[in-house]
Amino acid sequence: MKKFNRISLFFASIAIVSLMGCASTATKESTAQYVDDTVITGKVKSAIFNDPSLKSKEINVETFKGRVQLSGFVNSQSDINQAVAVAKTVGGVTSVANDMRVK
Repeated sequence: MKKFNRISLFFASIAIVSLMGCASTATKESTAQYVDDTVITGKVKSAIFNDPSLKSKEINVETFKGRVQLSGFVNSQSDINQAVAVAKTVGGVTSVANDMRVK
């Protein structure tokens, strides 16, 4: 019986250590957050591409813990405003950081 308890304790501690490896920190995402952010990035890129006034713009999208960062070059301030507005409408976006520049 003692041997069974030791084996159970061993596997339980391995499971706990494994789960802690997937936890997020202030500078690192968990595996689930990374997948969520990848989905958000794809949705934002798609929404920007499908907007007729933004299709040919050079806008890069990055997401970290739901915070979307837009960067790149556009033709006008109205394009920047439109891209930010489009990004904010995507589900899962907690905030949008604008690092776009007018050409």
